[in-house]
Amino acid sequence: MNSNIITNFGKKITIKLFNLKTMNYSTLKKTVALSFASLMAVGMVYAQGDTTKAKPMAMSSDSTKTSSDATTAKVFGGRGQYNTFSVGINGGVTSMRLATGGSSDYTHTKISYGYGVSLRDQLAHSFALQFDYRGGQVKGDDSNLPGNPAAFKTNFNQFTLGGVVNVATIDYIRRKNAVNFFITAGAGLAFYNPTGTQPDGTPFDFKAATGKEVKEYVIPIGAGVKFRLSDALALNLGYTENFIDGDNFDGLKILPGYALHKDKYSYGYAGLEYTFGPKSKPNLDWVNPVAMMYDELYDAALRQEVEALKGRVGNVENAVNDLKKDSDGDGVSDQFDKCPNTPAGTVVDGSGCPIVFPKIDTSLFVRKPVAGAATAYSNIQFEFDSSVLRTSSYPVLDATSADLRANAGKSLELDGFASSEGTAAHNMRLSKDRANSVKTYLVNSGVDSKRLKVKAFGETHPIADNSTEDGRVLNRRVEFKQK
Repeated sequence: MNSNIITNFGKKITIKLFNLKTMNYSTLKKTVALSFASLMAVGMVYAQGDTTKAKPMAMSSDSTKTSSDATTAKVFGGRGQYNTFSVGINGGVTSMRLATGGSSDYTHTKISYGYGVSLRDQLAHSFALQFDYRGGQVKGDDSNLPGNPAAFKTNFNQFTLGGVVNVATIDYIRRKNAVNFFITAGAGLAFYNPTGTQPDGTPFDFKAATGKEVKEYVIPIGAGVKFRLSDALALNLGYTENFIDGDNFDGLKILPGYALHKDKYSYGYAGLEYTFGPKSKPNLDWVNPVAMMYDELYDAALRQEVEALKGRVGNVENAVNDLKKDSDGDGVSDQFDKCPNTPAGTVVDGSGCPIVFPKIDTSLFVRKPVAGAATAYSNIQFEFDSSVLRTSSYPVLDATSADLRANAGKSLELDGFASSEGTAAHNMRLSKDRANSVKTYLVNSGVDSKRLKVKAFGETHPIADNSTEDGRVLNRRVEFKQK
């Protein structure tokens, strides 16, 4: 049976507890009886869960017992692999005094008795949801004070729902927890009728005086220790401080002249708790997560797998080292080196073989001197249909510029010409562009532009035959005329 049923049932009980204020006591007793019967039925069904899926449990080297019916719980296997539902009974003593101190309407208190029943669902290693019924009696007696025979006795029934926190679920000393420390806190309702004697000796009965039994909210806060007797059975020793939301518990609220205090009482108890469920499942209350994790890591199959993984990793590392090995230090690993043992410093290709570089005739990159000095004012030749100066023209232009700058009185006429290809108009424009290219070079070299005059003649005035290529090459020119 799914343990979520218990949790959901506990939520329903919580809702009912906070609706109990509107019930009378007879209705309350029926509700509580029905709740107990239902919860016990759920516990019995839960205890008879399916055990057919039980597996052998591997025991560690320090275990003294083995169980063929036990299952191996996993660290992240979920709640379903544990027994979590338990029922407990307890009995003990009550007092108006608290261990933590606080005010009270009575100077002297008397020890009385209490008892209880609990239903608990362990939701995790460290936390459980618990429903508690508690009954009993609380007494106080100031009759030994001079002239004050006041005393009271209050019978109570209390129903609460709260949480239980285990504060020592991890044990580094033992594999399996044997002692658990816990703290508790919750909320619920207390039903009670205080009776006793007033300070003037007059008896009082709260129910008789008010016509009803008291119903108040109560908050129990406590701590305790749990001892493991077996996986299913535990001994609980605990102490609870119960804070009542009213000043009716000791009966003095109805008496004039008394200061009002929120009443409280303490309950120290011992009890037994039994956890239901198949023996094939461990009790979540005693599971040590550290031991479980150790067992999983110690598993032989897992260790074999880890060792196999180490071997595979070692093989990969060896293969990587082989790939990186370079005996001759040429930068190519031995596995890919087709020319091993190359001399140090040898430049090699991707296969580790020396690279043979072709010999280059460097004389091709040396500028050969021009035979003879450039003659100033020599004709400047151009390529076909181009007005861009040739680099071979620079020496003539430089010599011309130097002479002009040395003789400030000289001026030049720059006459542009073209061969006969193309139209006459095109050749006229081309010849003018050629003359301007020469002028621009001279001006940039320092000659005053006013000393330079440009004229264009197009394809007229050829100096060679335009019917041959050699003749056309000579006609593509700029001539200098000194003035």
